[in-house]
Amino acid sequence: MNPLLKKVVAFLPELVARLTIRRDSGPIDSVDGVCSFVSTRAAFIAQKSLYGYLKARMGTRYPSMFEDDVLIASIDIAKINIYVACLSDLSVYAAIRSLQAEAVDDKVYRDLALRCLKRGLADNAEQARNIEAFSVSDSLADFEKRLAFVDWYSDLPVRHLFTASPAALYKWAPIAPNLKREDKEIVENSIKFAWRDVRAQFEKRIDSSRVAGDLSSFRPSGN
Repeated sequence: MNPLLKKVVAFLPELVARLTIRRDSGPIDSVDGVCSFVSTRAAFIAQKSLYGYLKARMGTRYPSMFEDDVLIASIDIAKINIYVACLSDLSVYAAIRSLQAEAVDDKVYRDLALRCLKRGLADNAEQARNIEAFSVSDSLADFEKRLAFVDWYSDLPVRHLFTASPAALYKWAPIAPNLKREDKEIVENSIKFAWRDVRAQFEKRIDSSRVAGDLSSFRPSGN
């Protein structure tokens, strides 16, 4: 495989993720199932949103970025940071939706959300290790701060939980600041809209009673 083709293949992991997701359509009926859904869908949304924005902004120049090592490094940094933001949003949502019909206290919600985030970080540990500008420990600390302020019993629409990912896409996308300012609303709305299908999938597949049954083996994940 020639060097350019290798870069193209490595740069488009969302193609593999999409194929995996197509085969993953059964019920979500365990804590592990919830965590797996969060990890894979957060990765898919992060990649789809980032690459979609880059393609839209670069136009016919898009293929040339495969030859620019500096730009690729910037995209790798953006990708992991956007992924963690997506992971944060989806972990909180999934914990609420999985347990809202059960009589559980805040700690159980927090623990499930934290398990989801840790699963996502573990699934992408190899990629994260290669990014000097990224810290797993800082990501965990930031998420735990967020969890301290989550209202697990709020009756606000669930779309209000998805706040970290739009901000991260706008912040980290390697586009010139003067151009990004023109795109802010469009960029943030693009990822907000992308989440709608993910939530619909989760609503369709979640088996809350089975997940609740799995709580008998559910233990605090620790920090």
